[in-house]
Amino acid sequence: MIVDDEPMQIQGLVRHISWKALGYEEPLTAQSGKEALAILRETPVDVLITDVSMPGMTGIELLARCKADYPALQSMQTVMISGYDEFEFVQEAIHLGAKAYVLKPVRTEELEMKLAGFREVYEKKKQIEQETALLKEKVTESYEVLQERFVKDMIEGWIHSDELLESWRRLLDLPGGEWQTSLFLFGYDRLFRDNPHDAKERIMYSEGLLNCVKLGLAGFSTAYIGKTGADELAVIVLNATPLARARLEKQLTFIQDILREQYTASVTVGISRECRSWTEIPLLYKEVRHMMSGARLAGYGQILYFDQSLMNEYQDFRLREEYIPEIVKLLDSGQSEKAAAYFNHAFEMLLAREPVSFSYVQAFGMGLLSELARKTKRLQETDTEMNILMWQRLIDCTGVNEVRKVVLEYLAQYAKLSQGEQVVQQHNLIQRVARQLEERLQENITVKQLAEQFHLNHSYLSVLFKKEMGRTISDFTQEARMNKAKELLRDPNIKVYEVAEQVGFQTAAYFTFLFKKTTGTTPQEFRDYHY
Repeated sequence: MIVDDEPMQIQGLVRHISWKALGYEEPLTAQSGKEALAILRETPVDVLITDVSMPGMTGIELLARCKADYPALQSMQTVMISGYDEFEFVQEAIHLGAKAYVLKPVRTEELEMKLAGFREVYEKKKQIEQETALLKEKVTESYEVLQERFVKDMIEGWIHSDELLESWRRLLDLPGGEWQTSLFLFGYDRLFRDNPHDAKERIMYSEGLLNCVKLGLAGFSTAYIGKTGADELAVIVLNATPLARARLEKQLTFIQDILREQYTASVTVGISRECRSWTEIPLLYKEVRHMMSGARLAGYGQILYFDQSLMNEYQDFRLREEYIPEIVKLLDSGQSEKAAAYFNHAFEMLLAREPVSFSYVQAFGMGLLSELARKTKRLQETDTEMNILMWQRLIDCTGVNEVRKVVLEYLAQYAKLSQGEQVVQQHNLIQRVARQLEERLQENITVKQLAEQFHLNHSYLSVLFKKEMGRTISDFTQEARMNKAKELLRDPNIKVYEVAEQVGFQTAAYFTFLFKKTTGTTPQEFRDYHY
């Protein structure tokens, strides 16, 4: 739309601008701001060209009204036409969102260039809008894919913040507030025993399990289904009433029967305890999985319920297989504070048991101390004495808090020993690297090759070497070459170029240059003096 109180100006722009070639329809026109607003009320416009100075309503006031009263015009691009003495008004227009201005008299080429730029921006915006609409359509159509991703992220602990959970709530229209959650885990008992490497068979069985569970649980709106592997599938059930849960559990046998008939496969189903915190869902999955793996020893095709006795059993397993190894790992990596915090977390889990068993708490402490003592690779006499003393103190404990205190003290002492051991190991490693450099002076071995040989990152090796030796690998190698060269030059039967070759220089000239720079004399002068 062109808005100007001078008809000749409007006619000139309509006639002389190549609208069609620029990708525009023939423009609408108005001779006042009031007339323009009346047209804009009925017809959307992509580009507005308006004079700044008009009687009744200025171009700036027109633009302000468009932005305030017409939400559909928020993305409208605006060109202001102004005289030289109206530039202050143009600045105000730019604050209101005007994208360009041209000075009177209007040059056709200049305005066409700005219109071409607007058209390009418009096309890009349109493309983004179309792609966004297409993405939204795909997301809506892929509800099942989203549901599966939600289940997988939830049980693997990837949903780690309230903000991320809220995003999932909006995306899947999940129930608000706190959830009363339970988890159902379906797993084939023996799968791919005939063709373990047949991709087609794996896909068929995996999709078969998914389809059967979907069919069986159709109508349960708060049951979210997701594959967790080729032979396993999880269902997260939110806020199920006792009646709905009973109806859902009746479908489990139906699902097992269908899979047995259609695929000649048995499926075990594990049902978790209920929890009220979404952060517990990864733990529910681990508990049920552990229960199912143990129960399969007694037979296939079962429906299993997780209870308090199984929880204690899983906690025992978790302390042994998860907590103790993780504490040791943290200590060995130098993260002693995290190790202590992780131990305290495990200890609180023990104290949450009803009733609290002092002998079990003590046994956990002994198990941890035993594992740490076993991990100590360079025990000295004082270290052995420390272990014996801590064992005796742990045995003499009479309360759970005493056990905690003794173990934390041992963790602190072990961290110091481990740090000292690490220093010794690093020292020995760098000494081996240095010997390797000295023995292979002729080869021009690179830092990367050294790092690969000693199974280290090359940057980390460089840092360790500098820390231990007080100089870089390059400086050390150069010094070693000069020392070896001095030794060889004492023998008059070895020519200077042969010395250069034996210490890793491709040319005698460069060797001579570097030798003089380092020692202050040429190789021949050094030989003459010492010989």
